[in-house]
Amino acid sequence: MSNSNNQPDWAAIAENFDLWLPQIAPVGEVLLEGLSARPGDKIIDLGSGTGEPALTLARLMRGQVDITGVDSAGPMVDVAQRKVKDEGLANVRFMHMPAEQLDFADNRFDRAMSRFGVMLFNDSQQGLKEIHRVLKPGGHFSIAVWSTPETMPTLLWSYDVFSKHIAEDAAPPLHKVTSLGRPGVLDEMLAKAGFSEFSIEPHTFHYHFDSFDAYWDIVETSDILKQQYDALPKDQHAAIREEIAVLANIHMNENELVIPHEFLLATGVK
Repeated sequence: MSNSNNQPDWAAIAENFDLWLPQIAPVGEVLLEGLSARPGDKIIDLGSGTGEPALTLARLMRGQVDITGVDSAGPMVDVAQRKVKDEGLANVRFMHMPAEQLDFADNRFDRAMSRFGVMLFNDSQQGLKEIHRVLKPGGHFSIAVWSTPETMPTLLWSYDVFSKHIAEDAAPPLHKVTSLGRPGVLDEMLAKAGFSEFSIEPHTFHYHFDSFDAYWDIVETSDILKQQYDALPKDQHAAIREEIAVLANIHMNENELVIPHEFLLATGVK
């Protein structure tokens, strides 16, 4: 994961990033279904952050597959590798490595996956070329990326509100995060990377929180918007929260805050 383009400092937030894992777990489930891993497969997970969905797959197919996870943020890798050690998982390991420069031979892996990683690479096109290079002929890939800005309300809210208070080029990275979501963009990039057999399908999932307060507690504790908060005087922080709470209110029902999000799942074969 890169921290350019006003992305969070992934290295700095590594210890708290797992607060988000329950919310994005449904994406991993869909991605793994699309990956269709088989016993004996060698699998690479790119932009694996603190270890998902590689760890889930390692647990499900303990001893049957061999998984390598890579991420450009060293502290994220450290968190993931600590989980490997704590759980005694022998079939998965994590390495500090940029996706654009994979230190693996051609045709090394049977399967490649990435959950919300490709659009955050410093060079997404080069990352996709590397996926193509390290996959064996006939190897499968399963990649999830965020869809369009309007289908990612939590980041859209933050972008819209912070843009009123700080320079737009310092606002949350809405356009980077959703850069592969517009129709045709990912198709063109996959084809340019060398893939000719693939499909891309939209999927919807939902964040669930007991209240807006519960949601915002995770936002603040995870420091996902720290760069934007640091650009503001502290006496304006409460105003940011209140403005976003107003936008979120339309997704509040009698019992909880339910926020729909859309992602694209690309699956295919080399």
